[in-house]
Amino acid sequence: MSDRRDDALSWDGDDDPTLDAGRAPVAPPTADDDAEVGGAVELPEGFQAVGKGAATVAGPTTAVDASADAGDAPGAAPLGNVALITLGVLGGVYLLWTLGWIVGGLRLQGTAEFLVAPVAYQVALWLAVLAPPLWFATVFVLTRGAKTWLRVVWLLAGVVLLVPWPFVMIGTVGQ
Repeated sequence: MSDRRDDALSWDGDDDPTLDAGRAPVAPPTADDDAEVGGAVELPEGFQAVGKGAATVAGPTTAVDASADAGDAPGAAPLGNVALITLGVLGGVYLLWTLGWIVGGLRLQGTAEFLVAPVAYQVALWLAVLAPPLWFATVFVLTRGAKTWLRVVWLLAGVVLLVPWPFVMIGTVGQ
């Protein structure tokens, strides 16, 4: 049985593996690391050395465990709290922009149909409504392997470019 003082410092379920926040990726070995270990390692079977003096490769003397599971390899570092909150706030802004285009576009429908054909107006309206979620999804997919700051910059650019001007200028009860 555990001591009462030890119980005060732990929670039931602390060892739950689903609460693991992940590990930062391990830095790949550098040339300096290889020089410190010394020695030469034969290439694995099926590989051929290329270049002058490449019959052996300088490196650590430990062999790679062939039975290592691919799931054991460390993945990409998880997003930090600030990045997650930033992406959530920007996702909310994009949702508001979508709603702004719906409300503002429907508000202008009666006036704009005098200027363009009703079919053309409907197509333009729904393209405008779909632009914010498409921009968000496109940036999210295309910047998967990129740095987080680059994703945030592209999302902020979309926030500026996709402002729902009909809603901003007229609102829901405008003239």
